[in-house]
Amino acid sequence: MVRKEENKIQRTRIEWVKNPDNETQGYSSNPVKGYCPIACPYCYARALYDRFGWDKTIRFDVKELLAIEKHKKPAGIFLGSTFELFWDGLERFWQDSIFRTIRACPQHRFFFLTKQPQNLIQFSPFPLNCWVGITATNIKQYVRGLVGLKAIQAKVKYVSFEPLLGYIPINLPYDLDDLNWVIIGAQTKPNKQPNPGWVSRILNACDIAKVPVFMKDNLAWKYHRQEVPSG
Repeated sequence: MVRKEENKIQRTRIEWVKNPDNETQGYSSNPVKGYCPIACPYCYARALYDRFGWDKTIRFDVKELLAIEKHKKPAGIFLGSTFELFWDGLERFWQDSIFRTIRACPQHRFFFLTKQPQNLIQFSPFPLNCWVGITATNIKQYVRGLVGLKAIQAKVKYVSFEPLLGYIPINLPYDLDDLNWVIIGAQTKPNKQPNPGWVSRILNACDIAKVPVFMKDNLAWKYHRQEVPSG
């Protein structure tokens, strides 16, 4: 009799997803699978679905949550790395099931990243083991994202400027007074590097506000910083 291998959470190559020790590499989990309806032109997940002919049906995979609950060692887990978990059309039962697992696993750190910041308020206050972030590739997304973040309660709030596709002015101190972290990255496929001046302005603002910055390896500059909040 062949014993079926148990589901396990998968290690991720995303550099900023760290375990609670802030050093070792974390994991990713996608309890919702399928073709993400937020059709970003640079989306690597949709490209993989197209390339490999994966099932594009939007569906809930409870085995992903069971694998998280079986993993007892404290882990950093990026939830929804290939799907927008705060999409308007997502089943609320699925979202509630995800948060039940989060509350049942206080030893883990859970990362959220969304392009739908207006929907975050529905889940606030977030459990203390949640780090909640928004993606801002341009000024419009940045402004909308800040409004969404400032409306919620979360232990760690962050902005991911990846891919950084335009100049984003940061209004000090208002913009960063409620933020705990900033991530900066380039567009990978096709490669599109941000203007060095755009990056420098964000770095300078974060230095003034004492906000940690994580610069992804896909940036061309040599002065990489990979700071992670201590929370």
